[in-house]
Amino acid sequence: MASLAARTFALARIPPSRAASCRLISTTRAVRQEASPNLGSVPPAKKPVGAFRGGIVGFLFGFSLASSLAAYHLLEEYKLASAALQASVEELQTSTQKVSAHVRRIEAVEKELKALSESSATKEDISRVRSEMKKLYDGLHVEFLDLRAHVWGIQQDLHALQKKEATTVRVV
Repeated sequence: MASLAARTFALARIPPSRAASCRLISTTRAVRQEASPNLGSVPPAKKPVGAFRGGIVGFLFGFSLASSLAAYHLLEEYKLASAALQASVEELQTSTQKVSAHVRRIEAVEKELKALSESSATKEDISRVRSEMKKLYDGLHVEFLDLRAHVWGIQQDLHALQKKEATTVRVV
């Protein structure tokens, strides 16, 4: 059958004026009948692909393949960089939360310190209270000495009375 197709195409290439004078060599009736029908118009012959046209097509194919690979790798690198940036942003967010928690603690401590400093005594207050305590102590010491002198005087008087009474008899 392949030889029949080859003959048919060969016959189709021959101009119609010459095709009528050509005789087909066939030994069977079926082959003769198949060769005789009109096959229609002949497809135009393909031009061979030239080096210039093939070079352009090859260049365009290679360029598009290289561009698609470069775009794929660029997209992969973009995804990796985006993931790294996202991780960095999350890490920054956690560290920011930690810093803000520390700042809140520091503000609370400063507030407590301010309250303590307002309620605590200053050096001037302490020196004033110290001088008052010294005055009170000195005053108490003077009073103690006065009281002691008074008690001593009473003891002396009592001893003097006892000596007097011991020497004199009293009648009651």
